[in-house]
Amino acid sequence: MLRIIALVLRKKPIIGIAGGIGSGKSFVARLFGEMGCLVIDSDEQVRAAYLEPRVREALRRWWGEEAFERGTGEINRRFIGRKVFADEGERMRLEALIHPVVNEYRKAAMAAAADDPQVLAYVWDTPLLFETGLYRECDALVYVETPEEVRRERVARTRGWDAAELERRQKLQWPLDTKRQMSDYVVTNTADADYARGQVRDVLSRILARSQAGPVSGRG
Repeated sequence: MLRIIALVLRKKPIIGIAGGIGSGKSFVARLFGEMGCLVIDSDEQVRAAYLEPRVREALRRWWGEEAFERGTGEINRRFIGRKVFADEGERMRLEALIHPVVNEYRKAAMAAAADDPQVLAYVWDTPLLFETGLYRECDALVYVETPEEVRRERVARTRGWDAAELERRQKLQWPLDTKRQMSDYVVTNTADADYARGQVRDVLSRILARSQAGPVSGRG
């Protein structure tokens, strides 16, 4: 107990989760959450950002009513996905709109937990951790390693993508080898949840021990 108290008196470390599409990054993030970390899910925050009047107004101005589902008024994610994956300029424009809003949410969530002794660390479950430069703000980077055939099966089952679609989208992101090399820890995630849980427990222990040994301040 004294060790935990000493840890939370320091700045809580920020742990970034990286890996390929379909690697199970969110599952690994949830395991960190089971062990006392605050998981900040960028996908959830993006969904919340789409509810912001300023965001909806911009989308309507750019793309008209097609950007919204008929009847419900919800964001037409399929339409927007086609827009941004077909046009680099449109993708960058959308990211410039959404990312600052998500950043506000992220900072607010961390500030709310800053004095909570039950929260040992922040975990950023962010699909574009490297591509957006957010990795520089992390104190530890955890790469989720999953065989390609497992990732292909997962995205086919959960998203309806074939292998070509997975490859096309993966090419829009940093190479997996680069992400792995730049990460501090690797967690293998296949089908054994207990094996992954044991790895996460070990990694978190090492990260907390490192933060206890000296101040943590991101990567600059």
